Parts: sequence; C-alpha cells; structure tokens
Amino acid sequence: MVHHSSRADLSFDQSTVGLLQGETVKLVARLLALLMLLPLILSASAYAQQFQHVVLIVQENRTPDNLFYELCTSPSVCSTQPSATQYDIQTSNWLNKNSKSGVTQPFPVPLAVSYDPGHDHPAFVAMCDPVSNTGPCRMDGAGNESCSDGTCPQNFAYGYIPNTSHIIDPYLALATQYGWANYMFQTNQGPSYPAHQFLFGATSAPSAIDDQQGTFAAENTPGGMNNSGCAAAPRTTVQLIDANGVEDPNNTIFPCFEHNTISDIVTQVGFTWRYYAPTANYIWTAPNSINHICVPSNQKCTGTDWTQNVDLVPADVLQDIANCKLRNMSWVIPTGQNSDHPHLNTGGGPSWVASIVNAIGTSACKDGSKNYWDDTAIIITWDDWGGWYDHESPQFLAHPQGGYQYGFRVPLIVVSAYTPQGYISNNRQDFGSIARFIEHNFLLKEGYLGFADARTGTDLLQFFNFKQQPRSFTVIPAALDANYFLHDKSPPLPPDDD
Repeated sequence: MVHHSSRADLSFDQSTVGLLQGETVKLVARLLALLMLLPLILSASAYAQQFQHVVLIVQENRTPDNLFYELCTSPSVCSTQPSATQYDIQTSNWLNKNSKSGVTQPFPVPLAVSYDPGHDHPAFVAMCDPVSNTGPCRMDGAGNESCSDGTCPQNFAYGYIPNTSHIIDPYLALATQYGWANYMFQTNQGPSYPAHQFLFGATSAPSAIDDQQGTFAAENTPGGMNNSGCAAAPRTTVQLIDANGVEDPNNTIFPCFEHNTISDIVTQVGFTWRYYAPTANYIWTAPNSINHICVPSNQKCTGTDWTQNVDLVPADVLQDIANCKLRNMSWVIPTGQNSDHPHLNTGGGPSWVASIVNAIGTSACKDGSKNYWDDTAIIITWDDWGGWYDHESPQFLAHPQGGYQYGFRVPLIVVSAYTPQGYISNNRQDFGSIARFIEHNFLLKEGYLGFADARTGTDLLQFFNFKQQPRSFTVIPAALDANYFLHDKSPPLPPDDD
C-alpha cells in the first residue's frame, strides 16, 4: 500500500489535485499568495534593473574536481587553499577511507563514460561520511557509493574528465574568460528532481509550510524519469525527507506541489519567462510539479502558464534568440545527448552550452539601445554532483533546514559583458544565490520567496562590474555550432536515466 502524508492542507494525491481545479479555489489561492507577497516588492526606483534577460543553463551531474580538472593545466593556478586568483581544483590525493594510504589518485574517464555513480541521498551520506548528523563531512566516502548504471570499475567515483580531443575546451574557455565560483554548492543533498525544484522555485518542499518545517522532496520519482509532476500516473510518489534527515518509506507524496516559484514572481512584476526542456513529464521539467502552473487534466498539463511558457524543444532557445524573442527569464534544460550526464551523453554538452552563449554574444537583437550581449546575464551550473568525487565539504544549515541542506559542490560559470575576465569568486554560493540574483535583477527584494533564496548569504552580484564598459564578445570555439542543434532530428534522450 502506498502511504501519503496526512497533512491535509498541503499534500496532493491524484484525487486531491482534481478537487483543486475549481476556478474559485484556484483564484482565491493565487490572490491570497499575491497579497502576502506584495509588501515585499520593491519599487522600480529602488535600484536600476541591470539586465533585460537572465538565462540559466542547467547541465547534469558533475563536480569541479571531476569536470574542471583540466583548469589546472591552463592556466596553472590551482590550489586547495585558493586566493582570489586561484581555482580550487584538487588534482591528486583524493580522500578514500577504503584505501590503505587513505587516498586514491584520480584517473581519466571519458565525458561520455559508460557508467553512472550513485547520487541519491544515501549516496550523499556515504560520500560525506559525516562526523555527526550536523556535519562536518569527512569527504572520504566516495569509495562506498553505489553504481547506478553500467559496469563500474573499482573506485569509479574518482574519475576526472581529460580534455581529450579538446572536447571540454568550451567549458575551460568560459570558466577562464568570464566568472568562476570556487564554492558553489547544490542546495539539496540528492539527485536531479529536487535539484531542479530548487533551481525553479528555490525549494523542493511541497508547500511553503513544509519548507519552513524542513520537509523536502528528497529523491527522484521511483522508475519515473518520464512520470513526474502533477500529470504523473496515479499512485506515483516521491520520497520526502524530514528535518532530521530521515527518509521514512511511509512518508511519501504525490509529486504535485503548491507554492510560489521564481517564474511567479518574475510574472508578478511584469516580466516574461520560458522553460526549455525535452519532455513534459521528465523529472527535470520543474514546472510540471507546480499545481497552478501545470493544471493537470487526463495526465497532461493544461494550464495557461504551462502552454504559454514551457517549450519542449530545448533547441528552440537558439531559435528564439535568432528571432529576437528571448524572454526576460529563461531556464534551459538539455537533451540527454548534450547533458554531460554519465552513461547517457554523447559529448555534445560543451558545444551545446557554447552555442547558446555564442548566439547571445553575436546577436543583432536590441533591447532599446542595447544589444542582447550587453543586456543578458548567462548563468551556467550543474544540477547535482552526480556521485563524482569532490574535496570541498559543504556546510550544513541549522535545524530544521540542515537535514537536507547543503549538498556537494557543482560548477558555476557566470557570463556577461560586465563580468571581468578570469574573475574568481570565493563566496559560498548555492541555488538560492541564483534565485537572489534573479530577484535583485527584476526589482524584487532578495529573499522574496522565503525559501532557499532567504537562507543563502550571497546573490552573484560580485560577478558583475557595472562601472566598466561592456566587454566586446569573442566567439567561444566549439566542435558543434547552433546549426547542428537546430537541425538535429535525433529523438531526445532524457537528461538523466536514473
């Protein structure tokens, strides 16, 4: 028997979702939410909006030590104790409590590697090897992680990506020519589904009250990479985790939530948004899990927000840029071929990201007197650590949030005409930092949602120097260009196959 949370106010099974479709109920709920949030909106005169467009590109399942190992070859400025001019990438002596020496030497693996390290919440605990429930992590347990898919070699989590055939040149160029974060951590301690909820709505909690109490969706929907959200099949559930970090198998919920998201607050102040993703019901298509956006009917999302703002062809972002139709706020989720996800990708990720940056950088489109390049902030991050080794320990939050926050490091690159070349941030960032930056840019008080955006201490503003003249754009060389992705007719694979 499937058990669901008994919290009647905020738990949604399929029958409850159906009851919430009445127009009066929806209207009242949305009006109440808006009235509660209106006092937090800042007037446009409080500060100037810096960018007309923010583009958040989300790749899959990597750590800095794994994917950006080659940053230590050119330029050679790496250190485990970084100064403001050093990249924090560790290239040897990765901690391994199962080794006689206590360390393991990293070894090269292809970007399109054939196996997939485990990266659910139990895998987080194994790799973290916490001293206590409140941390800190010893960071020596990667040798105890499970292997999700494929045939994994010994110490499989200790691989790094060599720049064979210059495959990751675009990533290295973007990291060194623009802004790099030494301490970017995923907010959640788990896999893609909750990570994308944090990236879209600054929480994976089913409701605002759940978020306050430290109850979050913790895992992917079992066997449901293409069966997630409010339009999922009946009896679909997602595992919840409580404020003590416990995943009780009886504490599950239908994956349909109700709370405000970044898209809502962008809309509330008159701006537009679009979410590009390869399929409607994937666990990476975050809007499908927000009831008032999805508005499910016959296992399909039918809401106006959904039909007008969710685009199920990722390459359409390139078309929208070319046609001068880029929305103010964009989330870009790749196909599996271009996702960087182990066991699935075909090596297209670095070129895919470069094609979006190049399209914006060379666009002739104008926002008034500014072209797209001068008026767009591009944020590139990875949704979770993917089970790969990383040497930096996260800092757990205080109770009740610390049961699931923070997770391991993921890469973060910030690109704009106002980002100094080779800028390195040593501030501690997380997905909430991205939300705060979006709020600030679109004239909202930082921490507006009251979720991870309120708990984090940073907002990415250090990556931009608006006193400098906008930099001219130089094309990022890549093996594949926008035309390849626009004309690629191969069936889209899921960004992940967990």
